Amino acid sequence: MIGLIPGLVIVFFILNKKGASCSGYLPNSRVIAETLSKDFKYSYSFKTEMNTLKIDEKFVKDSIITHGKVDFDRSHAQKKPCPDYILMYPEKNPIYEISFEKCEETTVLNSIKKLK
Repeated sequence: MIGLIPGLVIVFFILNKKGASCSGYLPNSRVIAETLSKDFKYSYSFKTEMNTLKIDEKFVKDSIITHGKVDFDRSHAQKKPCPDYILMYPEKNPIYEISFEKCEETTVLNSIKKLK
């Protein structure tokens, strides 16, 4: 115990300075990280709705997907060959809902809805 507690504190501070966190291992973080690492393709309806909502691709990628929360209850994570997901943004009091498929090489954004 004498060495364990100071060791844990030191490891915590070292990992914290490097920006490491354990949250990257959670399912939501893994899906988002994998999604962002692929090429994006937009369906015609997604592009049309983006224009209607006056949202650009940068906002979709940098805000909605990066900070969104995957609704695993409504998603089909085991679907082959391309699992499909429903993502809500922001996590609390969602305003946008995105439906997308995460394929081997690409992410296909199918629909976006404004909830409020």
